[in-house]
Amino acid sequence: MFEKTIVRVAMNGQGVLHRRGFLGGIGLGVAGLATVSFTDMLALQAEELRKRQMACILLWMAGGPSQMETFDPKPDHANGGGIKPIETDVPGILIAPGWERTAKVMKDVALVRSMTNKEGNHERATYQLHTGYPPSGTVKHPSFGCVSANELGDPKFDLPHIVSIGGATIGAGMLGVSLEPFVVQDPTKPPADAVPPVSTARFSRRLGLMQALEQGAFERTGGADRVKDHTALYRQTAGMVLSPRMKAFDLSGEDAKVRAAYGTSAFGQGCLLARRLVDAGVTFVEVRSTGWDTHKETVAGVAKNASQVDPGFASLVADLKSRGMLDRTLVIWMGEFGRTPKINPNAGRDHFPRVFNIALAGGGIKGGQVLGASSPDGTEVKDQPVAVTDLLASFCHSLKIDPAKENMSALGRPIKIVDGGKVVKQLFS
Repeated sequence: MFEKTIVRVAMNGQGVLHRRGFLGGIGLGVAGLATVSFTDMLALQAEELRKRQMACILLWMAGGPSQMETFDPKPDHANGGGIKPIETDVPGILIAPGWERTAKVMKDVALVRSMTNKEGNHERATYQLHTGYPPSGTVKHPSFGCVSANELGDPKFDLPHIVSIGGATIGAGMLGVSLEPFVVQDPTKPPADAVPPVSTARFSRRLGLMQALEQGAFERTGGADRVKDHTALYRQTAGMVLSPRMKAFDLSGEDAKVRAAYGTSAFGQGCLLARRLVDAGVTFVEVRSTGWDTHKETVAGVAKNASQVDPGFASLVADLKSRGMLDRTLVIWMGEFGRTPKINPNAGRDHFPRVFNIALAGGGIKGGQVLGASSPDGTEVKDQPVAVTDLLASFCHSLKIDPAKENMSALGRPIKIVDGGKVVKQLFS
């Protein structure tokens, strides 16, 4: 009880403990405080964060979705491509056709139409939007998903803290192998490599034999660090394989109507799997959608993708809300950049990081609003520019993570979770 009281006093308005707040607590004159170290207080804070069971689901639109054909249509300008926007359940908010299901949950969704960046290369922008940093030759920054898992995940939890559905994503970098994402290629099938090929007893004996071999001569002759990482990874994997929570990966138990609502596509079923995993205690899930790099026939390409993403996105938001999970689950819809306002000779749009849009729901986000605006022709940010660091700082605010916390690189260099950036306060209730 005493420790919890001190934690609340030392925390800032975001529920984040800082050294200054801790030292200020000393002035309370509470007996015994001097015996509690700052490291102990950080551990207490981490436990408080984990008890909140916050989670995040990232819906990643790989390739860069066109803002004009998603959530920032331009019907009154030639750059708009001639599309006619549709109404949503929030008067005054119009979005592109093909997103009819999302339109019905707009009261729970916030649109940011003023995202801006300078990186127009797929790989570099993907890295930056996932980590908050441009790629570096000396530091492998962890993705925000891995950071979230590190900050919020229970170390004793026997499923992966972070899961990527539909392909690999940016990894844990300097946070280490224990926080690497678990990749699920096909969400409609339980992971084939997560089922023991032998009985539980025999599986355990094999793990013991492997550990005995590794801790022999190889460990004593310079392989200690590699053995440590390998042992930790296998211990984590074994815990997952033998966990009763693995049933969360099996969609066959879901009601047929629920599965149909999400859509039969791999993406739609991936959104349903993401909900199941978060419900089971997984901290961060990324669901990947590909095919957004529409240099040709953008309208047709986006329409095809939207037919899969729209029901998945909308059903995820509605399902989380109906289960009372939306307030503690941040849902992010975004890609690495947008597309050029001017249509190219192939009826397509090219890379355009200067202005793009994203959509957010849950995790304290105030739905039913549009933040920022692009110019009438879509070429510039007209109002309230939001940089990548601002966005990541806002994610941290949603999940009650301290963006200024530092993790140590392999070279002994402290790296902040987010280097700069300001919380976009208008996004929150």
